[in-house]
Amino acid sequence: MTTEPQRFTILLVPEHVEDRGGASVEDSAVRSAVVEATGETGASGYPRYAGHGIVADIDPSTRTVEAVLVDGAELDYGLTATVTATS
Repeated sequence: MTTEPQRFTILLVPEHVEDRGGASVEDSAVRSAVVEATGETGASGYPRYAGHGIVADIDPSTRTVEAVLVDGAELDYGLTATVTATS
């Protein structure tokens, strides 16, 4: 029996950042948030997580963000949502 993670850290990273000059993904992020499971399933069919103005449907097995809203709006062009950690 597997259980889904209850918390993820999401980073919003500019897509144009190709060479970070040794900086980590965390250092390149323009925003980060810890999101927690809401117990709901999103429109994408994956579990929904929310926190700090970010609502995301995340595939817990692959740590892929399937859908995301930032402050109630779609993600701005040029930004990528990345999952970096669970706890």
